[in-house]
Amino acid sequence: MKEALKEAQKAYEKKEVPVGAVIVKDGKIIAKAHNIKEEKNDTTKHAEILAISKASKKLQSWRLTDCEMYVTLEPCSMCAGACIGARIKKVYIGTMDLKTGACGSVLNLLEDYTFNHKVELETGILQKECESILKKFFKELRQEKKK
Repeated sequence: MKEALKEAQKAYEKKEVPVGAVIVKDGKIIAKAHNIKEEKNDTTKHAEILAISKASKKLQSWRLTDCEMYVTLEPCSMCAGACIGARIKKVYIGTMDLKTGACGSVLNLLEDYTFNHKVELETGILQKECESILKKFFKELRQEKKK
């Protein structure tokens, strides 16, 4: 999760929502990414989607069955669906997203439905650190808008 936080920091420095994702296979990082939605003007450029794409390219397979994802913020429905589709084994989440989270907050695509693949889930990994960068980002964003 520390590596995912480093990715979130890169997003923060670009004035992107600071979310980072890392994919691990056999204990080794095979892909890292952070949000670049604003930079690319593309709503699909979430950290999780980018990390899945990089991991698939590295492994030359869309099936990431032996891979685990570490992500600083609970995935949205698009990203949770991508985890299911990519056959990610397990997702470790830093902090939950009470507005758009799709892994337990608003809904739980990973556990509540009978898809052909089940993704394991663990939450609260370095939660304070993951919350902190998000709170700082949105506080600064609100201050900027007031100016």
